[in-house]
Amino acid sequence: MKKHVLLLVAALGAAMPALAAEFKFGYVKIERIYSESAPALAAQKKLEREFAPRETELKRMAERAKALQAQLGKKIDDAARRAQERELSALEREYQAKLREFRDDLNQRRNEEFASVQERANRIVRLIAEREQYDLILQDAVYVNPKLDITPRVLKELER
Repeated sequence: MKKHVLLLVAALGAAMPALAAEFKFGYVKIERIYSESAPALAAQKKLEREFAPRETELKRMAERAKALQAQLGKKIDDAARRAQERELSALEREYQAKLREFRDDLNQRRNEEFASVQERANRIVRLIAEREQYDLILQDAVYVNPKLDITPRVLKELER
């Protein structure tokens, strides 16, 4: 039995260079697709436009809180101080709640927008794989030889 296993391992070892020569590999850096492709840049601009009013409101609230804190540093009577402290406390709670909601909504919308970018990129990768007869195309790897990187071709196809 051990002889059969050794013969099989030896045969596979000898055949690996021939198999590797026939096997065509490719790699796509998905981070570049998300940061450099026209659809990803368009999605980012769309999100910025969509969320700009809420971001402006958050900035306005932060400025108001800063102004209230500055006023609390000045000499004022106790009643005015308590009123400003209550206002500041309420403003900070409201700000934190709106900030959480803003971040959640932005993350959800970003995921939605970038899912369509990834879907489109995956279609293009499949087209390139079929057209150029790739056997395997990876998206995540610890190290990849740069000559296997087909990301520039995918980016070019996404521009169309």
